[in-house]
Amino acid sequence: MKSRLLTAVLATALLSGCGFHLRNALSLPANLGPVRVLASDQYSALGEYLADGLQRAGAQAAPADATEGVATLQVLSEQWADTPISQDQYGRAQEFSLRYAVVFTLRRADDSVAVPQQAVELSRDYLAPAVDSIGKASERELLVRELRRDMATAILRRVDAATKHAAPVSE
Repeated sequence: MKSRLLTAVLATALLSGCGFHLRNALSLPANLGPVRVLASDQYSALGEYLADGLQRAGAQAAPADATEGVATLQVLSEQWADTPISQDQYGRAQEFSLRYAVVFTLRRADDSVAVPQQAVELSRDYLAPAVDSIGKASERELLVRELRRDMATAILRRVDAATKHAAPVSE
Protein backbone atom coordinates (compact mmCIF):
# COMPACT_ATOMS: atom_id res chain seq x y z
CA MET A 1 0.00 0.00 0.00
CA LYS A 2 2.80 2.39 0.95
CA SER A 3 4.69 1.65 -2.26
CA ARG A 4 1.63 2.51 -4.39
CA LEU A 5 1.14 5.76 -2.53
CA LEU A 6 4.81 6.60 -2.88
CA THR A 7 4.68 5.79 -6.62
CA ALA A 8 1.63 8.02 -7.10
CA VAL A 9 3.29 10.89 -5.21
CA LEU A 10 6.51 10.54 -7.21
CA ALA A 11 4.62 10.40 -10.52
CA THR A 12 2.67 13.53 -9.57
CA ALA A 13 5.85 15.34 -8.58
CA LEU A 14 7.60 14.37 -11.81
CA LEU A 15 4.68 15.46 -13.98
CA SER A 16 4.32 18.79 -12.22
CA GLY A 17 8.07 19.36 -12.38
CA CYS A 18 8.30 18.75 -16.13
CA GLY A 19 5.82 21.51 -16.99
CA PHE A 20 2.95 19.20 -17.95
CA HIS A 21 -0.44 20.85 -17.55
CA LEU A 22 -3.86 19.86 -18.77
CA ARG A 23 -5.32 22.11 -21.44
CA ASN A 24 -7.91 24.54 -20.25
CA ALA A 25 -11.35 24.40 -21.76
CA LEU A 26 -11.94 26.76 -24.65
CA SER A 27 -13.45 30.02 -23.57
CA LEU A 28 -14.06 32.80 -26.03
CA PRO A 29 -14.21 36.44 -24.91
CA ALA A 30 -17.67 37.89 -24.34
CA ASN A 31 -16.87 40.88 -26.57
CA LEU A 32 -16.73 38.58 -29.61
CA GLY A 33 -20.52 38.61 -29.69
CA PRO A 34 -22.67 36.23 -31.71
CA VAL A 35 -20.68 34.11 -34.15
CA ARG A 36 -21.81 32.59 -37.42
CA VAL A 37 -19.93 29.86 -39.25
CA LEU A 38 -19.71 30.10 -43.02
CA ALA A 39 -18.40 27.18 -45.03
CA SER A 40 -18.08 26.77 -48.77
CA ASP A 41 -20.78 24.08 -48.51
CA GLN A 42 -23.81 24.93 -46.36
CA TYR A 43 -24.09 21.24 -45.35
CA SER A 44 -20.43 20.96 -44.41
CA ALA A 45 -19.74 18.56 -41.56
CA LEU A 46 -16.76 20.73 -40.56
CA GLY A 47 -19.06 23.75 -40.33
CA GLU A 48 -21.37 21.82 -38.01
CA TYR A 49 -18.45 20.68 -35.82
CA LEU A 50 -17.21 24.29 -35.63
CA ALA A 51 -20.65 25.66 -34.74
CA ASP A 52 -21.07 23.04 -32.00
CA GLY A 53 -17.58 23.72 -30.64
CA LEU A 54 -18.19 27.47 -30.57
CA GLN A 55 -21.40 26.98 -28.61
CA ARG A 56 -19.64 24.70 -26.11
CA ALA A 57 -16.94 27.38 -25.74
CA GLY A 58 -19.58 29.95 -24.77
CA ALA A 59 -20.15 31.74 -28.06
CA GLN A 60 -23.65 32.75 -28.97
CA ALA A 61 -24.70 31.16 -32.27
CA ALA A 62 -25.86 33.45 -35.05
CA PRO A 63 -27.84 32.35 -38.10
CA ALA A 64 -25.79 31.86 -41.27
CA ASP A 65 -27.83 34.55 -43.06
CA ALA A 66 -27.17 37.22 -40.39
CA THR A 67 -24.86 39.96 -41.67
CA GLU A 68 -25.05 42.81 -39.15
CA GLY A 69 -23.45 42.72 -35.70
CA VAL A 70 -22.09 39.19 -35.86
CA ALA A 71 -18.59 37.78 -35.95
CA THR A 72 -17.88 35.40 -38.82
CA LEU A 73 -15.74 32.29 -38.76
CA GLN A 74 -15.32 31.58 -42.45
CA VAL A 75 -13.94 28.36 -43.89
CA LEU A 76 -12.49 29.53 -47.19
CA SER A 77 -11.44 26.13 -48.51
CA GLU A 78 -11.30 22.46 -47.62
CA GLN A 79 -9.05 20.10 -49.55
CA TRP A 80 -8.54 16.35 -49.28
CA ALA A 81 -5.70 14.33 -50.80
CA ASP A 82 -4.73 10.66 -50.74
CA THR A 83 -1.03 10.23 -51.38
CA PRO A 84 0.47 6.76 -51.81
CA ILE A 85 3.43 6.28 -49.49
CA SER A 86 4.31 2.62 -50.11
CA GLN A 87 3.87 0.02 -52.84
CA ASP A 88 3.76 -3.75 -53.00
CA GLN A 89 6.03 -5.86 -55.20
CA TYR A 90 3.68 -5.31 -58.19
CA GLY A 91 3.82 -1.52 -57.98
CA ARG A 92 0.33 -1.13 -56.52
CA ALA A 93 -0.17 1.45 -53.79
CA GLN A 94 -0.55 -0.26 -50.44
CA GLU A 95 -0.26 2.48 -47.83
CA PHE A 96 -1.68 5.99 -48.14
CA SER A 97 -1.41 9.30 -46.36
CA LEU A 98 -4.79 11.04 -46.10
CA ARG A 99 -4.27 14.80 -45.91
CA TYR A 100 -6.85 17.40 -44.96
CA ALA A 101 -6.13 21.11 -45.37
CA VAL A 102 -8.43 23.96 -44.39
CA VAL A 103 -8.01 27.70 -44.85
CA PHE A 104 -10.05 29.89 -42.50
CA THR A 105 -10.37 33.37 -41.03
CA LEU A 106 -12.33 35.00 -38.22
CA ARG A 107 -13.72 38.53 -38.42
CA ARG A 108 -15.31 40.42 -35.55
CA ALA A 109 -18.71 42.07 -35.79
CA ASP A 110 -17.05 45.40 -36.72
CA ASP A 111 -15.35 43.61 -39.67
CA SER A 112 -11.89 43.78 -38.08
CA VAL A 113 -9.75 40.66 -38.32
CA ALA A 114 -9.65 38.61 -35.13
CA VAL A 115 -7.76 35.67 -36.66
CA PRO A 116 -5.98 36.35 -39.96
CA GLN A 117 -6.38 33.93 -42.85
CA GLN A 118 -4.37 30.81 -42.15
CA ALA A 119 -4.16 27.18 -43.17
CA VAL A 120 -4.25 24.10 -40.99
CA GLU A 121 -3.20 20.72 -42.35
CA LEU A 122 -3.69 17.34 -40.72
CA SER A 123 -2.81 13.88 -42.00
CA ARG A 124 -3.26 10.24 -41.12
CA ASP A 125 -1.69 7.15 -42.66
CA TYR A 126 -3.67 4.02 -43.43
CA LEU A 127 -3.18 0.67 -45.15
CA ALA A 128 -5.24 -0.30 -48.19
CA PRO A 129 -3.80 -3.45 -49.76
CA ALA A 130 -5.26 -4.09 -53.22
CA VAL A 131 -5.82 -7.82 -52.63
CA ASP A 132 -7.56 -7.51 -49.26
CA SER A 133 -9.81 -4.47 -49.62
CA ILE A 134 -12.80 -5.61 -47.56
CA GLY A 135 -13.55 -2.89 -45.03
CA LYS A 136 -10.88 -0.50 -46.26
CA ALA A 137 -13.43 2.03 -47.55
CA SER A 138 -15.04 2.18 -44.13
CA GLU A 139 -11.60 2.65 -42.53
CA ARG A 140 -11.01 5.66 -44.77
CA GLU A 141 -14.48 7.05 -43.93
CA LEU A 142 -13.69 6.68 -40.23
CA LEU A 143 -10.42 8.55 -40.74
CA VAL A 144 -12.27 11.31 -42.62
CA ARG A 145 -14.68 11.77 -39.69
CA GLU A 146 -11.81 11.79 -37.19
CA LEU A 147 -9.84 14.31 -39.25
CA ARG A 148 -12.87 16.64 -39.48
CA ARG A 149 -13.36 16.47 -35.72
CA ASP A 150 -9.65 17.07 -35.11
CA MET A 151 -9.65 19.94 -37.62
CA ALA A 152 -12.54 21.65 -35.84
CA THR A 153 -10.65 21.33 -32.56
CA ALA A 154 -7.44 22.70 -34.10
CA ILE A 155 -9.25 25.69 -35.61
CA LEU A 156 -11.06 26.47 -32.35
CA ARG A 157 -7.78 26.27 -30.40
CA ARG A 158 -6.26 28.82 -32.80
CA VAL A 159 -9.31 31.06 -32.44
CA ASP A 160 -9.08 30.75 -28.65
CA ALA A 161 -5.37 31.61 -28.60
CA ALA A 162 -5.73 34.55 -30.99
CA THR A 163 -8.69 36.07 -29.18
CA LYS A 164 -7.02 35.72 -25.76
CA HIS A 165 -3.92 37.58 -26.93
CA ALA A 166 -5.99 40.29 -28.57
CA ALA A 167 -8.32 40.75 -25.60
CA PRO A 168 -7.76 43.93 -23.58
CA VAL A 169 -6.06 43.45 -20.26
CA SER A 170 -8.25 44.36 -17.29
CA GLU A 171 -6.78 45.54 -14.05
